[in-house]
Amino acid sequence: MSEKNETAFLISSLLITVVLVGVGFWWLSKRFVIVPKYSVPSNTSTITTPSNTGNPPTTTQPDGDDFVKVQGVPVGLFSYGGSTTWAPIRLLVDSAIQAARPEFKLRYVDPIDIPPGSGAGIKMLLDGQLSFAQSSRPIQESEFQQAQQRGFNLQQIPVAIEGVAIAINPNLNIAGLTLSQLKAIYTGQIDNWNQVGGPDIRIIPYSRKIESGGTVDFFVKQILGGKDFGANVQFVANTTEGLQRVADSPGGIYYASAPEVVPQCSIKPVAIGRDDREFVPPYKPPFVPPQLCPAQRNQLNLEAFRQGKYPITRYLFVIVKQNGQIDQQAGEAYANLLLTPQGQAAIEKAGFVRIR
Repeated sequence: MSEKNETAFLISSLLITVVLVGVGFWWLSKRFVIVPKYSVPSNTSTITTPSNTGNPPTTTQPDGDDFVKVQGVPVGLFSYGGSTTWAPIRLLVDSAIQAARPEFKLRYVDPIDIPPGSGAGIKMLLDGQLSFAQSSRPIQESEFQQAQQRGFNLQQIPVAIEGVAIAINPNLNIAGLTLSQLKAIYTGQIDNWNQVGGPDIRIIPYSRKIESGGTVDFFVKQILGGKDFGANVQFVANTTEGLQRVADSPGGIYYASAPEVVPQCSIKPVAIGRDDREFVPPYKPPFVPPQLCPAQRNQLNLEAFRQGKYPITRYLFVIVKQNGQIDQQAGEAYANLLLTPQGQAAIEKAGFVRIR
């Protein structure tokens, strides 16, 4: 090959290489998008103040439509804990978050010297033992004050709605209970099932102690109107014990998160009414009797919870420490993950009502 021809060949080869590289770069740039580094905004949602603790605050807006797309998820190991009502979410939803976002490691932490619950979780958050907390009740005025004394604020972000179900012995035959009858039972004014249309059997109300968690706090404030439990109430350590006592006691009654009660085989979830004109069950009718369980189980009446027909419902909150540090970023990211369509679908699968 002559020198002139060799030079022309080299130039042609170089031009072809440049064109191929350019086309390849263009294809790659279309296929893969570089996401800019996320910076934590100073405020991603309305700060809940003590004046509106009884109402759901404005929620954050998630940055993506599924776990993978949510931005602002920090890298590291983050401790969290709180409400026992959240157990199904921790089991089902949080495990899905971990699979999709392995950089966002979550570690559930139980309190050492007090029973687990919403109040315990918020206390641990205030004490710096948790990055964020899970609660089945709003933040209390005293908790806001403690946070402010320590130089930061608390934020509550609602992520789901749930029902509280009332369990009775499966052999009791009553149409339902009104809210006023439920209050009278737990304050000691009604002590026999024949006073509410049932058989002549003494009522044995069971409950966890008031300091145990958000469900008890909610029940006392919303159902009992802030009144004390009656002397007839027997206290149990946890929901497992409470449901077992009801199953073993002909006159037993207990209350807990609906996902913990409705699917059980050994008790009966009772219908509840604002008055005696309409009783709404926490399960989808018809009732599945114990003898058909566990081959068949009662399913949650999520539509009644969603529409507000069932009288005892409440919000579930992520409690975030607003201190401008990585704990705040972790709490807000966790709430944002739960508020995505993927998170809300998983929450519903766990037995709770989506708020989006």
